[in-house]
Amino acid sequence: MPRQVDYEDRRRRIAEAVCTLIAHSGMEAVSLRDVAAQAGVSMGAVQRCFRTKEDMLLFALEHISRDVSERANRRIAATSTPQAASTLLSHTLAELALLDEASKAQAHVWLAFVAHAPVSEKLAAVLHDTYAKLHGLIAWLIRYGQDTREFPEILDPDREAHTLLAVADGLTVHVLAGHHSPATALATLQRHIDRLLEEPSDCS
Repeated sequence: MPRQVDYEDRRRRIAEAVCTLIAHSGMEAVSLRDVAAQAGVSMGAVQRCFRTKEDMLLFALEHISRDVSERANRRIAATSTPQAASTLLSHTLAELALLDEASKAQAHVWLAFVAHAPVSEKLAAVLHDTYAKLHGLIAWLIRYGQDTREFPEILDPDREAHTLLAVADGLTVHVLAGHHSPATALATLQRHIDRLLEEPSDCS
């Protein structure tokens, strides 16, 4: 009896192989032959899982996007005791910015996909959806802070979420480029969060 193939598991292995190659050598390193070798499968197996190279890249991006989003959500869900909204926001943004050493390879891959998105509508659509979900998570945390009276009610959660997500994304680039260390990047994020805690002055 022929052995059944778990195609979803194989697709995940191929996606991880794609990400490993991008992290080590950039997007140009993603060839059918090298992906197959990295994943430990035949070239035919890769072709049976993905009709085109773009389909393979698209699945890999969806794989890493889910991982980034789920890590942020797990950080919140793992909190066993009530924590301040600013603390949850700080931890979440640190996860999204991929600042720790364990996330360095993932940061390389993420930025490679961001750079490639302008020439691929499908990749751009996945990134757009991912950023929208992350924006929603950050805005929810700010609203939570307003509900608990930690953040001023006058804040616009959506506007602040746009700013914080852009800052976190930019810090990913700066850390990889060596302009910031992870520690100074975290301090920069914290300064932005501390700013939200300040009651805005009445300029009327």
